[in-house]
Amino acid sequence: MLGPLEAWHDHTAIPLGDQQQRFILVVLLLHANKPLSPERITEIVWPDNPERRTLVRGYINKLRKTFDGTDAEIERTATGYVLRVNEDRIDTVRFDRLREEAALAQQDNDQRRAIDLLREAVTLWRGRFLEDIDVDRVGGAEVFPPTESYHDALGDLAELELVTGDHRSARDRMRRATRTSPDHQKYAELLMRALIAGGDGAGAIRVFDTASAALAESGIEPGTVLRNLAERARRGEPASTLPSRPGAFTGRSGELDKIAAAAAGSDERRAVWISGPPGVGKSGLAVEAAHRLRDRFPDGQLLVRLNGFTPNVAPMSVSDALDQLLTDLGVPAEQIPDTVGRKATIYQSRLYGTKTLVVLDNAASPEQIRPLLPETRDCFAVVTSRKMGEPDISEHVRLAPMPAGDASALFQRLTNGSSRVRGRSADVAGLVKRCGYMPVSITIAAALLRKHDRWSLDYLIGQLDDTGAWREDGAAIHASYRQLDADQQQVFRLFGHLPGPDVDIVGAAALIGSDIAATRKLLHDLHEVCLLEEVAPERYQMLDSIKEFAALELPSAEALERLLDFYLVTLADAVNVAYPFDRAALPSVERESPQSLRFAREDEAMAWIIAERDNLMAAIKQADSDRAWLLASLIWRHFNTANRIDDWIDAVSSVRPDDDYGRAHVLYRLSIANDRRGRHTEAVGLAEQALACWTRLGDVPGEAAALCAIAVSEMQLGRHDEAARHFEAALPKYEQCGDARGQGHALSSLGYLNEQHGRYDVAVAQQEAAVRFLRESGHQQGLAHVLNNLGANQQHLGMLDEAILHHLEAHEIAVELDDLCVAAYALTNIADAHRLAGRFPEALHHHDLATRAATGLVDAELQGSLLRDRAATEKDRGRPGAALRLYQELLDVAAGTGNRTQESYGQIGAARTLHAMSRHAEAVAHWDAAEAVYRELDQPEAEEVRRERAGLTCACGQR
Repeated sequence: MLGPLEAWHDHTAIPLGDQQQRFILVVLLLHANKPLSPERITEIVWPDNPERRTLVRGYINKLRKTFDGTDAEIERTATGYVLRVNEDRIDTVRFDRLREEAALAQQDNDQRRAIDLLREAVTLWRGRFLEDIDVDRVGGAEVFPPTESYHDALGDLAELELVTGDHRSARDRMRRATRTSPDHQKYAELLMRALIAGGDGAGAIRVFDTASAALAESGIEPGTVLRNLAERARRGEPASTLPSRPGAFTGRSGELDKIAAAAAGSDERRAVWISGPPGVGKSGLAVEAAHRLRDRFPDGQLLVRLNGFTPNVAPMSVSDALDQLLTDLGVPAEQIPDTVGRKATIYQSRLYGTKTLVVLDNAASPEQIRPLLPETRDCFAVVTSRKMGEPDISEHVRLAPMPAGDASALFQRLTNGSSRVRGRSADVAGLVKRCGYMPVSITIAAALLRKHDRWSLDYLIGQLDDTGAWREDGAAIHASYRQLDADQQQVFRLFGHLPGPDVDIVGAAALIGSDIAATRKLLHDLHEVCLLEEVAPERYQMLDSIKEFAALELPSAEALERLLDFYLVTLADAVNVAYPFDRAALPSVERESPQSLRFAREDEAMAWIIAERDNLMAAIKQADSDRAWLLASLIWRHFNTANRIDDWIDAVSSVRPDDDYGRAHVLYRLSIANDRRGRHTEAVGLAEQALACWTRLGDVPGEAAALCAIAVSEMQLGRHDEAARHFEAALPKYEQCGDARGQGHALSSLGYLNEQHGRYDVAVAQQEAAVRFLRESGHQQGLAHVLNNLGANQQHLGMLDEAILHHLEAHEIAVELDDLCVAAYALTNIADAHRLAGRFPEALHHHDLATRAATGLVDAELQGSLLRDRAATEKDRGRPGAALRLYQELLDVAAGTGNRTQESYGQIGAARTLHAMSRHAEAVAHWDAAEAVYRELDQPEAEEVRRERAGLTCACGQR
């Protein structure tokens, strides 16, 4: 029945008679091995002709003769007839059975058998269910076609083929499926995954475009999973931040099996929590397990070191951890929002529909990791911590010291079966017992033996015995430390007090007070005996259990000051190069460092800032007051650009500059930070304090910057007159110090204020002047923004062609800068100009270009603008239903972000559209909400809407 109705016996087709006879056969098959009365058969096949009951017997007799010699027969019962047949001979029943058996095989983790069963199941389908039968004649609504089950089976099969690495079979299967169902999102998803696995990213993008076009015909946007896959296809290889696999990993087979079983399970929160004492091998087990699970999680394997128990390093905040994860998942830093809640939403959205593994190493508490646990069932997390996990984690592994046999085997492997060890199993057992059966201590002991090729095993054991009070707390670490020379011991102790989780070779040279060559040798020596780990080329860290030992003795203050000066001087140069437009606002740094770096290119400077960011933030908290405020002020621009405002505020919360110069720089940046957090009143107060400091110092550039900061926050508070007064006061100060960029910024802001009040002529003149200043300053990104602002004002004045030219230039600059956000704004502005000119095909074309440019971006303001402009085009070209859906989406976006301006656009757009559709009763609430928002924002549109409603005679005009 899975296709045209057919019956076969001994590879021979059986003739089934005319259509009426076939109807009766299908009814019997649908009720196989269950009795049916002639009346019931008649009611199903001839519902309007009960007198045809007399025909049933004749058709039954013909079917009996047809089945003669087969194992199917029709019996006469006291009440009617029953078709006796082995149900496994009916393809629909066999299909269901094969699916059930495949599900059981998956539960037993027998993926190969599940694949074989599902392949057999989908092969049973020869076309549509009962393709040549009028279903209304065999039960109609009472017949449940197994079509959805077929779709599920086909998807489950392709999913398993992908998990087992057979992406070619999945690709070929899904190619056929998408041809028949181009709008089936699951089919498109599976085909895209198969193509990506085969390295055909371009093919995956073509599938996305085809599916998007098919869905668009039904007014549906492609879902999150498809969009994420398209973004991954554009980026290339899936993200993987796992360190290299532990080369001599030994034992822990039971724990590895437990982790693998949890990864294959179906619990709602799929995660495993590995706990245990320091040095027991939690991180090593997590990394080994992650490498073994790579095939199961092909969309990415991410590792975040949370520093929960790292000496002298604060535990990583949830916000910082989300920043790292989002960056690893391909979200540009400037598109990461500034609140933990919104970061978490984007993080879960990026994981949705993927098979991604996340390792959360060295967690301080369940609260630290809860927002980081994937919510989608196809992802998995491995958590390590010294603390026990919480009940809501699906699986717990409490790691104890290694079994004696495994500990001995690990030592044997690490010493490469040395002749000094061979045949000494009892002595090796004694040695690993002295190491407490702890992998870290065993690793250090083995490294000692490898380095000292003249040592015997007995001598090594003697060194471990001669550790006094360290016998239980770190005999191997102490024994290894005693073999170091004075310089090596000094470096070892310095690493115990390192601010930040790691250090590169140049920073280490500054810390030690030596040249690069000598530093490289010292670090290599410590790495050779496993007292340091090389986490990247020439970047080193110390394991927490070893760092605790190293931190017992205080280092020299001069050493840490040398490292802090290295960070400070290098950061000053990096920020100067990475953010050239910000040079005038940077504080001067008078300190020196012989090892400090100099940068020639923006990308090099930015790469250094990103690599050292965690160390720099730790340095702020460990530095004296003078160094702390300088570091905080210099790193500010990076955190502002990356939307990590809360993290920066937290880092500077204890910074207390000693003079007006330092206070002004910190207060000014705190003002901007609070403004971005929506705390506009606090921002005004902080900027006013900064202004007072700079005024006492006679610092004109500082005064101008503070006046603009006050104005921006006043503008957000709706106090437009006060904002304009402060911008106007800033202009002559920028002119006095020759800051063309500052003048452009102040003029463009004044233009925006005049635009809000309908003074478009004045606004255009101010934006044109701002363009000239920004061209002079060479600040291209600012120029692109102002060109877009200028074009928007020209559209208000009907200067559409001039507006398009300015938006095109903004787009060219944005493309050159690889700023997709500004590019998308320019494209949607061009679309809006074409709409106003009545050129709807051109408008729609540019709307599509803007949507593509914005794919993968997480800028809520941009998404709202795209929806608003597209809705206006749909409404103007006579598609109010499509416009209304877009305005409703805009209201959803505004509600999620709290953006009142976007809400006003959505409310008035929905009101006018519903009015045009004569749905006046529904429109009233939107008219009311639009008026209320405009009044709250003190916008002139409030009066315009009031007058517009007053002229309506329908329910829309009633209050």
